[in-house]
Amino acid sequence: MKNIISRDNPTYKQLKKLTESARERRKAGRTLLDGVHLIEAYVAAGGKPELLVVSESGVAHEECSRLLESIIAPQTIMLSDALFAEVSPVETPVGILALVETPHSRLPETQDFCVLLEDIQDPGNIGSILRSAAAAGAQMAWLTPGCADAWSPKVLRAGMGAHFAMAVEERVDPAEKLAAFGGISIATSLDADQSLYALDLTGPVLFLVGNEGAGLSPALQRMASVRVTIPMSGSVESLNAAAASAICFFERVRQLSH
Repeated sequence: MKNIISRDNPTYKQLKKLTESARERRKAGRTLLDGVHLIEAYVAAGGKPELLVVSESGVAHEECSRLLESIIAPQTIMLSDALFAEVSPVETPVGILALVETPHSRLPETQDFCVLLEDIQDPGNIGSILRSAAAAGAQMAWLTPGCADAWSPKVLRAGMGAHFAMAVEERVDPAEKLAAFGGISIATSLDADQSLYALDLTGPVLFLVGNEGAGLSPALQRMASVRVTIPMSGSVESLNAAAASAICFFERVRQLSH
């Protein structure tokens, strides 16, 4: 295991660029997975890390040590704790990263539960929405060009393996996807007349999720097959994108289970 302690090291510089720049990730076709659970999810889905990176303190961590023994990577390096903290997307990292090739999205055979994200800019929100979608059985997630990078370390961290349980396609034309979808497309709206819970979600559905502040664009609102509201009690006017999405996704799960 090679020990790297200098910021001038070429491998460290590459890791730093991949952490900080979506452009560099797209150019290299590579991204970083942070933490034991995320790396295990990637490997379980058939992925093979190109490089494992462990911190000095991570070597002594039980889960990291076990992972290092169970995964065979072409190369493993150790960074000082200070350098590792600079390439990790979390404030208190466990101490292990994997450099991987960005998975190529393969269209699933069945597309009866899909999600389209329009201009979602917070990495944590994107990761949370993808995680909820995957947990609810979605096969496909489409992201418009205005969304944050789906393969950034922060989005991957928040997704906790969702990226490897469903297909994720970025920079899509939303109008094109809506036109080609063979079911109903659903937009949530505070001024809609129909309740989410009154809608039949047992067939093919495409949920549209809008920007954190502005919501869905007027154009996508008009293109949606139906607009629904999520009934709320109390003085809270609205839910954030991740919470509203989870409610919609799992209402479909509830309906299918009855």
